[in-house]
Formats: sequence, structure tokens, C-alpha cells
Amino acid sequence: MAKQKTAEVRELTDADITKRIDEIRKELFDLRFQQATRQLTKTHRFKEARTELAQLMTVKSERSRSISS
Repeated sequence: MAKQKTAEVRELTDADITKRIDEIRKELFDLRFQQATRQLTKTHRFKEARTELAQLMTVKSERSRSISS
């Protein structure tokens, strides 16, 4: 999966961001499970997924702060 730019993430709707956050959290859970059972082959996905999750959560947080202000 290609890395999204921040501008592309900002264009997503709130529902899309929430859905993508849930997908990434599930993926991270699956990656941890694969690592524990020694079946993980793409170890670089940990960093990519965590970075993407942080990016999405930052945009979501910015939106919630701008609404409450």
C-alpha cells in the first residue's frame, strides 16, 4: 500500500478516517500475532502501519479540536 500524504488524508471524511483507523488497528493486532507465532515475513509493515495510524489520529484530533473551539 502506498504511503498517503497528509493532504490526501485531510480530504477524507470523518467516517473514512475512523474506518481506516479501525482497519490499521486490526492489522497491527494481526501483525503482532504473526510475530508471536513466528509467521511474520513483512516486518517493515509495523513501522508503516504505526506511522499511518498516527497520521490519521492526528488529523482526527485536529478536526475534533476545531469543532469544539
